[in-house]
Amino acid sequence: MNEIKTRLLKFYEANEAKMDIAFFLGGFFFDVLTLSDVDDLLGVAQQVVYLLTLGAILYFDFLGTHGLFQIPKRLERVWNYRQLIVHFLLGSLLSLYSLFFLKSASLWSSLIFILLLMGLMVANELKRVQQSEINIKIGLYVICVFSFFSMLVPVILGFVGIVPFLLSIALTGFTLYGVFALLRRKIQDVKLLQRSLVAPGATVLALFFVFYFIGWIPPVPLSIQNMGIYHMIEKSEGNYIVSSEKPAWKFWHTGDQDFRAEPDDKIYFFAQIFSPARFSDSVILHWYYKDPRAGWQTTDRIPMNITGGRKNGYRGFASKQNYSEGEWRISVETTDGREIGRIYFTVTKVTDITPDRVFYKETF
Repeated sequence: MNEIKTRLLKFYEANEAKMDIAFFLGGFFFDVLTLSDVDDLLGVAQQVVYLLTLGAILYFDFLGTHGLFQIPKRLERVWNYRQLIVHFLLGSLLSLYSLFFLKSASLWSSLIFILLLMGLMVANELKRVQQSEINIKIGLYVICVFSFFSMLVPVILGFVGIVPFLLSIALTGFTLYGVFALLRRKIQDVKLLQRSLVAPGATVLALFFVFYFIGWIPPVPLSIQNMGIYHMIEKSEGNYIVSSEKPAWKFWHTGDQDFRAEPDDKIYFFAQIFSPARFSDSVILHWYYKDPRAGWQTTDRIPMNITGGRKNGYRGFASKQNYSEGEWRISVETTDGREIGRIYFTVTKVTDITPDRVFYKETF
C-alpha cells in the first residue's frame, strides 16, 4: 500500500502541471453535469463548503510557504495533494459561476468574462508567475467570492441593480480584509501581504467595478429561457399560445424572425425569463430599428414586471403596430441597462392579403 502511494506521489510530482490542469478541468465539468438553480439551498451550501475549504488551504499554504505553519505528521500525505484539491475546487466554482453568467447575458459580455477566467487560469500555470510573489490563485479565489455574493445578494433582496452589486463588492472586500487581519497576526511583513494578498484582491474588485459600469457583469440571477417574434399571442388557461409562419426548415429561428407583414399585422415579442422565488423586479424591452443612414435607433422602451417562483420562468409579451420595413432588434435589459438577451428580426411589408393563411402554433 505504501509503495502504491509513493508511486502516485512520484507520478504527480513528475506531471504536476498536467495533473493540475486535469483536476481544474475535472472540477469544471463536474459542475457542468451537476448545475442546479441559482437559489437552490443545497447548491448554495455546496458553494459555501467549497469556498471555506479552498480559503483554508490557501491560508495555511501561505503560512507554510513562509515557515509559519507545520502540517501535522498524520496529514502530510493528504497535504501533498493540496494543489490538486485547490485546482479541482477552483475549476468547479469557476465553471459554476461561468455557467450562471452565460445564462444571464448576451454572448459578447459572457465571452469577455470567460476569456478573463481562462487567461488567469493559464497565467497561473506559467512558471514565471508561480515563481513570483504575485499569487494568481488569490485573484481567482476573490473572483469566486465576489461571484458567490453577486448571486446570493440579489436572491435575498429580490431585485438586481446597483445596490446588490455594491453590497456584493463590500462583502467581498470585508472577506478580503478579514483574511488580511488573520495573516497580519502571523506575518509582520506588511508589504508582503500587500503584494501577495491585497494587490490581486483589490485588482479583481476594481476590474469588476469597471466591468459593471460598462455593462459586462451579467445580471444574475435573471436569465432568458426563451424569446421569439410572432404574429399573434393568446392567453388560454394559464398558457401562452404563440402563432408564427416560420417554415419547419428554419429550425434556428424562434418564431417569425423573417417577419412577413401584411396590412394590419402586429409584431409580437414573447419572452420567458427565469427568476428565483420571491423575486420581484422589472426588465425593459428595448426596441431598435436600423436606420439606413443613422444606424441602430431606439424606437420603444417597454417595461415588463417579472416575479419569480415559476419553474419554467415568468412569461410576458409586448406588441408593436407602427413599424417600418427593415432590420430590427429587441434587447431585454435590466433597469440599470445590463442586457440579459437580444433577438434580431427583419420586417418585409407586403400589400396583398394571403387567403387561408397558415400559422403554426406553440404553447408556453
